Amino acid sequence: MKSLIAVFMVTAIAACAHAEAPAAPPAVTMAADDGLIAVSSNYSVDETVSRLEAALARRNIKVMATVDHAANAMGAGLQLPPTRLVIFGNPAAGTQLMLAERSSAIDLPMKALIYEEGGATTLVYNDPAYIAHRHGVSTDAPVLAKMSALLAAVAAEATAGE
Repeated sequence: MKSLIAVFMVTAIAACAHAEAPAAPPAVTMAADDGLIAVSSNYSVDETVSRLEAALARRNIKVMATVDHAANAMGAGLQLPPTRLVIFGNPAAGTQLMLAERSSAIDLPMKALIYEEGGATTLVYNDPAYIAHRHGVSTDAPVLAKMSALLAAVAAEATAGE
């Protein structure tokens, strides 16, 4: 049942995907243990956030909130380089994953962290297969790769030149 619901969720999200490839692929690294995918951006934090939100909107994926961690730090009298968290998702799909395994709600909706460090901007997001594995939802469904491809495409649009 969990794998069937996961297949439905991923299919719903993948249906929103476009098969557009960026003109210049960004550098991508993936930490093997922590389920994070990091993509170098050619743009500032603000521009990367704007481009990410536009890429999500083109796919009818809802941006639920954007958190400006640097502004929040400033409010506490601290300094933090530009650091923004974009919270987004497809409630119809995410709910299906939560029905498959309620604990997955701790990782949903999806998030992308965009930050500046040493003059470079990076976009980081959770690997969907890692989230599924973490919560005991089958990761062998072929459509899970489609969800990963969707997030990779959105990240590439946000970070690479056109």
